[in-house]
Amino acid sequence: MHPPLRIALIEPFFSGSHRRWAEELQRHSRHQIDLITLPGRHWKWRMHGAAVTLANQLLSRETEYDLILATDMLDFAVFLALVRSRYAHTPTAVYFHENQLCYPWSPRDADVKKSRDLHYAFINYTTALAADRVYYNSNYHREAFLSALPDFLDRYPDHQNKSTLESISTKSQALPLGLDLKAFDPYKPAQRKPNAVPLLLWNHRWEYDKNPKGFCKLLYKLLDRGIDFDVALLGDRFEEEPEYFREAREKLDHRIVAYGRADTFEDYAKWLWKADIIPVTSRQDFFGGSVVEAIYCGCHPILPNRLAYPDHVDAKRHPELYFENLEQAADKIEKLVTSENWESPCSLASDMARYDWSNCIERYDNTLSLA
Repeated sequence: MHPPLRIALIEPFFSGSHRRWAEELQRHSRHQIDLITLPGRHWKWRMHGAAVTLANQLLSRETEYDLILATDMLDFAVFLALVRSRYAHTPTAVYFHENQLCYPWSPRDADVKKSRDLHYAFINYTTALAADRVYYNSNYHREAFLSALPDFLDRYPDHQNKSTLESISTKSQALPLGLDLKAFDPYKPAQRKPNAVPLLLWNHRWEYDKNPKGFCKLLYKLLDRGIDFDVALLGDRFEEEPEYFREAREKLDHRIVAYGRADTFEDYAKWLWKADIIPVTSRQDFFGGSVVEAIYCGCHPILPNRLAYPDHVDAKRHPELYFENLEQAADKIEKLVTSENWESPCSLASDMARYDWSNCIERYDNTLSLA
């Protein structure tokens, strides 16, 4: 076993899933991990300016670190240039929760309208180039990022430096997200049975990339077919309420049994253990932690046959859980709630346990030791 390392974990966006991952890694790891962070707001400014602030924070510390581990919202090339007086020879790594090259931007975003969104993708590119090791939260994420880079660099007029792509690929590997799934166990009901009226679940952020519009369209298709259901619309809302959810409140009325962020983790866990089906319509999920949590709690997933979901649920073994369009998704849900197997809990719950920290921290620790 390698000796424990002193690791500086640099997180410019210390909020939500980024914060949970950092704090849980710190808590479970055998390495000594210090968190150097900024509040999770103004993400675009974080990608530009956090390198300066966080470099100063690192240099102000007396501790000498064996590894600098950053996440994707840091301009790592700038950061490393600013700390080179002390850390020029220290191993470095970056963990990609997401990347702006493959991220589906809302067409309403001002930077998209002004063709400025490429700046953030380029920061991700140079970050990967500058790090000694590059980790991604899923196999899908690794392949998507590396596959998108050649066309991305083609958009520039000259000196596209495609020779750099092989070096990025060579030092890249998937390191799936760790989750505190055991935290859900105390709230597991003694016996999990389907609800008399099927309960559908949304437990993602209320943002464009999670596609609330598509989710609501799917619900309306179920209504048109005469399928009875309730729905719990959970999740964080960082901006204004999606117009599609506002419309759904009027059209679905009494069918909506929960709306908005759960008050406590206990409330959130109980909703996941209670829900029957999690239909997913996301435009992007580089890992899909909320989906994994729901499956762990016994929800039947209905998934688009793309993104990171086949990393979690084998599409060849479980074709009944995958769809290509919303009409197929409605078909899958209708078949599920009318089948004889509807009385059985989802059999995939135990498969998700591999993402619990107790089962993946050794891989993390060994991987970081070799960075």
